[in-house]
Amino acid sequence: MIGAVKKLLTKYREAIAYLFFGGLATLLNIVLAMVFRFLGLPTLANTVLDNILCILFAYVTNRLWVFCSSAKGAAAVREFVSFITCRLGTLVLDVAVMWLGADLLGPVLIPAEYQDLWFFAVKVFSNVLVIVANYVFSKLIIFKKKD
Repeated sequence: MIGAVKKLLTKYREAIAYLFFGGLATLLNIVLAMVFRFLGLPTLANTVLDNILCILFAYVTNRLWVFCSSAKGAAAVREFVSFITCRLGTLVLDVAVMWLGADLLGPVLIPAEYQDLWFFAVKVFSNVLVIVANYVFSKLIIFKKKD
């Protein structure tokens, strides 16, 4: 039984690590977004700032513990640039979802007393889209295993 569990953990280590660290990055993103909202930052500034901080967190965790990259020198620089470029793409997705959901639709569809809750719900929804896109980019482009 223990051997079978160990085999499964070994087989799915990367996915488990991605879910764990992706979950931490998602939690960090949502907490930062709510703190920045409480501080009065507009949605655009809020989303860009929380993404910058989370992108840096995600790069370190993805490189070290998820994809276990050993790239050095110029290859590490290319990996970092590729990571940032892909994450800028998902930052645009996050900004678009937050603008559409929180800034455009929220005030029209949701009563004022529920705007913070609506903002939170849109942020969670946006994070689901972003985490899937980030995994695909990371797996297929950034940390692609060389044959």
